[in-house]
Amino acid sequence: MIRFYFHPTPNPAKVALFLEEAGLPYEVVPVDTSKGQQHAPEFRAINPNGKVPAIVDTEGPAGSDTRVFDSSAILLYLAEKTGRFLGSPADKPELLSWLFFISSGLGPFSGQAVHFQYAAENESPYATNRYRRETERHYQVLNDHLEGREYIVGNEYTIADMSAWGWVDRAPRVFKGVDDPLSAYPNIKRLFDTVNAREAATRARAVGKDIEFKKVNDEETRRSLFPSNFPPAAG
Repeated sequence: MIRFYFHPTPNPAKVALFLEEAGLPYEVVPVDTSKGQQHAPEFRAINPNGKVPAIVDTEGPAGSDTRVFDSSAILLYLAEKTGRFLGSPADKPELLSWLFFISSGLGPFSGQAVHFQYAAENESPYATNRYRRETERHYQVLNDHLEGREYIVGNEYTIADMSAWGWVDRAPRVFKGVDDPLSAYPNIKRLFDTVNAREAATRARAVGKDIEFKKVNDEETRRSLFPSNFPPAAG
């Protein structure tokens, strides 16, 4: 059984997609990041970085509970555990390269673009411009790579495609003010539509829909999501 620590954001979405594709049994454990539940000691014991997603595999190596945190680490762990969605052995160098291109580039730059366009709107025009332009650059790199390719790596659907799907799904928010942001990246749009049409993607989108997560953007939310922006509590 996989205990899946979840909040409805792009990185957990990737893991939800894998779990649904692989048909692994799992239990959703909600972590409401707007309430600061990611900072609770019991969750920090699973992910010391206080971020979702994270998993605990109750049937890990030697039959023991095994924690894994960071979406790319989780995708790799589950892919190796099941022997699925890794492509061919010859594909592994490319798979790792593109998986980490998404996790260290396209994903975090997209997240920062969202932050400075919404949460910190008008506070730093330089930062807003930098993250938006760098996100555009990362999208263009992936779009160029996908020219003439059905999938990101080799000839098969892999965890690299799942990872991209999680973030590209948020392109309308990332590219604020653009009605159809993927029109500028037709190869990414084609890949996204291909993955999004899979039955597992529909099921992944339904994960957590029965859970009420906080949606109010108040001071508690801001302190929970951006604690480094606030001085530590006195005492």
